[in-house]
Amino acid sequence: MALVRVNLRAVTSWVGIARLFAILLSCIAFSLVASTGVFGGPYGTWCMFSWCFCFIVTLLIVLLELLELYPKLPLSWDDFTSAFSMLAALMIFTSSVVFPSVFIGSPCSSSICMRQAAATAISCLCFLAYALEVGLTRAKPGDISSFLSTVPGLLKVFEAYVACLIFSLLDTYDSLPGLQWCVAVYSICFIITLLIIIFTIGRCLSYIPCPLEKVLVAYNALAMLMYLTAVVIWPFYSFNNRSRPSSCGANCSWNKHLGVTFLTIFNFLAYLVDLVYSTKMVFIRTRS
Repeated sequence: MALVRVNLRAVTSWVGIARLFAILLSCIAFSLVASTGVFGGPYGTWCMFSWCFCFIVTLLIVLLELLELYPKLPLSWDDFTSAFSMLAALMIFTSSVVFPSVFIGSPCSSSICMRQAAATAISCLCFLAYALEVGLTRAKPGDISSFLSTVPGLLKVFEAYVACLIFSLLDTYDSLPGLQWCVAVYSICFIITLLIIIFTIGRCLSYIPCPLEKVLVAYNALAMLMYLTAVVIWPFYSFNNRSRPSSCGANCSWNKHLGVTFLTIFNFLAYLVDLVYSTKMVFIRTRS
């Protein structure tokens, strides 16, 4: 009978300790919110999903590393863990902002509100734990053995996540060709970026018969230019001769379009930084 080996470094290293804190804090966060029974609607459901999803996947990662079972998986483990820690940090950060803005009012004096405020504080600490893991696992300058742990790789996860946030805010865009173009930009860039992440984790990029690094640089340049057009076109068609309604709540179309505007700018800047780093890694490293 095969003996199960235990790798204690999975829980005693700095990365392991950060993961243990993330597991504990995410569990406390969703437990506190669940005890209130007040988390209905799309925003509350998203926050609960984020805490539960990050708790479960991080626990699985720790167990697989503790029992040294991860080498049996048909994927690049370092790329997977780097991408997940970045994704978890983004999801928990979003929940830490969305949950209090939707569910916590002023004044906060009831026991339910106190637990919601405590859950928010715990969620913020959980975000710091995942951010610490991202910092600890990020590849050193010049090391490209794990692409998704490099700055361009982490930016790929950020770009895909921001695109998902944009999709969640889209409502009315069918009637205007300019907005349709912007949605096409978001969709095309999201699909290609997601495929890059999946192929990297699945170790499939090596089968592509072309200089992959230069292809990624060209894609980043194209995506940046496409997002630049969206940065100009989306607010022009969304707010031209349109002022903010006096009664504009959380589901107000005007507010959603404003959110898409800011997220479009964030992704444009992400693709710009991605292009700079990718160019530096490919061409400067090649010359040296």
